[in-house]
Amino acid sequence: MARSEAPRPPSVERLLSAARPRMGVERDHAALLAAARAEIDGERARIADGKPARDLAALAGALLDRLSRLTDQPAGGLTRVINATGVILHTNLGRAAWPAAAIAAAQGAAASYSLLELDRESGRRGARFRAAEEHLIALTGAADALIVNNNAAAVALAVGLAGRGGRVVVSRGELVEIGGGVRIPEIIRRAGARLVEVGTTNRTRAADFEAVLAEPGTGAAARVVLRIHPSNFVIAGFTESAGLAEVAALAHRNGAIVIDDLGSGALLPTEDFGLAHEPLPGERLAAGADLVTFSGDKLLGGPQAGLIVGRADLVARLRRDPLARAMRPDKVTLAALGATLGLYRAGVARREVPVWRMIAAEPAALHARAEAIRAALPAPARATTAIEALESTVGGGSLPGETLPSFGLGIRASSASKALDALRRGTPCIVARIADDAVILDLRTVDPADDPAVEAAIAALVGA
Repeated sequence: MARSEAPRPPSVERLLSAARPRMGVERDHAALLAAARAEIDGERARIADGKPARDLAALAGALLDRLSRLTDQPAGGLTRVINATGVILHTNLGRAAWPAAAIAAAQGAAASYSLLELDRESGRRGARFRAAEEHLIALTGAADALIVNNNAAAVALAVGLAGRGGRVVVSRGELVEIGGGVRIPEIIRRAGARLVEVGTTNRTRAADFEAVLAEPGTGAAARVVLRIHPSNFVIAGFTESAGLAEVAALAHRNGAIVIDDLGSGALLPTEDFGLAHEPLPGERLAAGADLVTFSGDKLLGGPQAGLIVGRADLVARLRRDPLARAMRPDKVTLAALGATLGLYRAGVARREVPVWRMIAAEPAALHARAEAIRAALPAPARATTAIEALESTVGGGSLPGETLPSFGLGIRASSASKALDALRRGTPCIVARIADDAVILDLRTVDPADDPAVEAAIAALVGA
């Protein structure tokens, strides 16, 4: 008695012959082949797992769906998220949402040609789109500015001013990891410079810098003092740090320059919003820093970028460094950053930049939103949902330890972890957190326009 053979997927050509009449648009043959082979490989794996084989028409439909998904995905495959964590600059969720002006500027730059490096008057090649850098000069009082693709790049480029084998002096309390496993000592080594540590983890005085900067008979003199602002960590207790003005005076007296990395960076006074003071780039330049570096996508609230402001001669040297070309941002980033910085110069950043809108949100307004969402829920969902007093954080390596009073909703479910997963896997994707066995949705980081979606998600969650 003959044994029945296990089902096998059709050939690639048979699958393509079945799918082509239903495609509607012409497609490159190489792309079709790759997609068809992937679909057949998937079908072969399904059959091996004991699942029933699909007929040719079903496989052709699956192939068409596969092709459609490649072009129909919103945001190029990135899933839009409602951030209900209460962390304003959530690194895993893309940090700062852009202002509307930045989005429009980016779309305009992406959609057409532009005078990126062409002088309109002379018709010759000119400086690469200077508008954002000119905004930085005006906002910080710097003599010049340079934009690279992120702040780690800005620090790496600036440290290169020490030259091959040049000594870079850093307090031991500032030899930090800045994210993604990137550590300050490694950045200095990769730049070809030599790290000189001073002070201790918790206490560094100006005298510690002086001993190294003025040290005779030790070969090459120290060329750079690198200061790392604790924007993503706190050392508390028995601590002491040297003031920038005093360190800068010592450095300049001994022929060294001071690079001050602010990390997050802010262009508005954070104390106006009930937060600790975050140093402004202009303040650091006025205190004696020769160069200041900071991020574009944290407290500034724009696209990812590394911003360098300071002395014109030093910025000119950085601009000539071959690495500067490898680190330069594209036209879309420059356009979005220029539009964001323009909001600060126009005096409307508090209203127009989403990061600052979230920071400035009044607890009473957040409480009112929470009440409105809860009141609109069906009775079963309302019974398991409470208004919660919360504390939001800035996040993203900004203002560590600082919190903002907030309000949101707490959902009691039989399994908080399963409820959290259901919100994240739903449409829209809502990322929340768990506290005291409840799913917490902090409304400070939720756009008010998304409140109806939050309400619907809670109702569906409880009704499931």
